[in-house]
Amino acid sequence: MSELSRRRFLTRAGAGAAIGAVPLAAPAIAAAKPRPAGKPVSSSTILKLFAKLPGTVGLKIMAPPAHGDRGLLIEHNASQQMFVGSAIKTFALCETLRLNDGPDVTAKIAAQDLALDESVWNADSQSFNPPNLTGKVSVRTALEAMICHSDNTATDMTFKHVGVGNIRKLIRTLGLTQTLVPDSTRIFFGYILGAKDYKHYTWKDLTESDGKFVKPPLNQVETLASSADDFVSYYSRALRGRLFKHEQTLSQFREVLAMGDAIWLLPVPLGASAFVKGGSIDTPGFHAVCVPGGMLFEDRWVFFSITLNWDSPAETDQATVNQFLAAGSRALTLVKNSLSVH
Repeated sequence: MSELSRRRFLTRAGAGAAIGAVPLAAPAIAAAKPRPAGKPVSSSTILKLFAKLPGTVGLKIMAPPAHGDRGLLIEHNASQQMFVGSAIKTFALCETLRLNDGPDVTAKIAAQDLALDESVWNADSQSFNPPNLTGKVSVRTALEAMICHSDNTATDMTFKHVGVGNIRKLIRTLGLTQTLVPDSTRIFFGYILGAKDYKHYTWKDLTESDGKFVKPPLNQVETLASSADDFVSYYSRALRGRLFKHEQTLSQFREVLAMGDAIWLLPVPLGASAFVKGGSIDTPGFHAVCVPGGMLFEDRWVFFSITLNWDSPAETDQATVNQFLAAGSRALTLVKNSLSVH
């Protein structure tokens, strides 16, 4: 991921906006005090953690029944469509692996080469560093850059390779009615920057842009949006292997998601394995941060999606992001403690 608080959407144009996971400067988070094992945590306790944040919080935390209990469900504005930024890149990862599903999935995605050139260069691409890198990279490398560093060039390479139509078909098939993905992240930038021919927005257009957004990031044309309901529905199936035919494909899916740097920016409790792809945007006036995924501990799953959309005139609002991350980390810690049996 790129840094949210200080980075620039267009270095050459001097504009101030980007899509990423969350800022590199992780906030100091006090460890939550342990709760007695198995003591239920209430919805009010969790939601109170987010009560002082500005804007709109969309949240859902769901643990299926396990170890003889009834599971857990905490939600707030869970059905509301919100801007989630790069969190939608998980669908591109999933569909790429589905199209290569098999015992040899890892070898297959390593053997396929994608063109790294002007046709896919994009802003906020610290891994592929346009325009300085050209050539060919493997599908596997692109997927890892897309998830681990939220590289937008890698994302558009993946969208081009898999086909946005297939990604949208997956979303429809899963019944995710509040989830929208753009034709590409560069086309998304072209649209909100007000380009007349945004469908054919080029790298040259991007570098020559003044960087001023004239359309809102959350829209119904080219956007990156979802809801807490959709993310929890998706991750509860994908992470448990229900979208793949082969165990090797599931393992590859989990392996890539386990690289997401949102995991240490919003620390999950010790002893839990986490699989997360976060997202964010920072513009003068509108901000968003989203952390959806799942965590596994003691043979039980917890699936979650926590999103904040808010207005602030500043280009960045690090204080609010830090408060959000601290609240999210504490919420997941309280949930884990309440469900632990050891």
